[in-house]
Amino acid sequence: MSLIGKEIQPFKTSAYNAGSGEFIEVTEENMKGQWSVVCFYPADFTFVCPTELEDLQKQYATLKNLGVEVYSVSTDTHFTHKAWHDHSDAISTIEYVMIGDPSQRITRSFDVLDEEAGLAQRGTFIIDPEGIVQAAEINADGIGRDASTLVGKIKAAQYVRNNPGEVCPAKWEEGGATLKPSLDLVGKI
Repeated sequence: MSLIGKEIQPFKTSAYNAGSGEFIEVTEENMKGQWSVVCFYPADFTFVCPTELEDLQKQYATLKNLGVEVYSVSTDTHFTHKAWHDHSDAISTIEYVMIGDPSQRITRSFDVLDEEAGLAQRGTFIIDPEGIVQAAEINADGIGRDASTLVGKIKAAQYVRNNPGEVCPAKWEEGGATLKPSLDLVGKI
């Protein structure tokens, strides 16, 4: 079942704030009031995961400039996230919040839990300031994601939110032409 257009479910858990080096509590309320990206990944101390999270860090400043906060989530604990941050060259660069979900509650509520393995799938979600999921991408375990694609998706989602009645066509870039769905456009695109 698609989560697009649905509000994120309540949760409360511990996280490692890699930017401050502190353990914090995170709830769904932290993801409201600004745009958020939630990036689920299978496990710490693995292979594809550090490449994805490091790539996400490379986009972090750009995302922050767009008013977006980033959260990574795995079914590991916040303690494991800190240990990984302290020992991995790739992960040590991360400045965003790393959420621990050992109960699998958050992972299950976003419908990215591999029940058999007990691990998160590679799911990425864009959440608007009301806590509504606006975009989702889920990849097979062996396929790493490209965080640069998030920037364009977020710009389009923000544009549509700020310009009711307009939509962004394929490959839309900021400043590009948009569409106003109407009877006049039917069959002409």
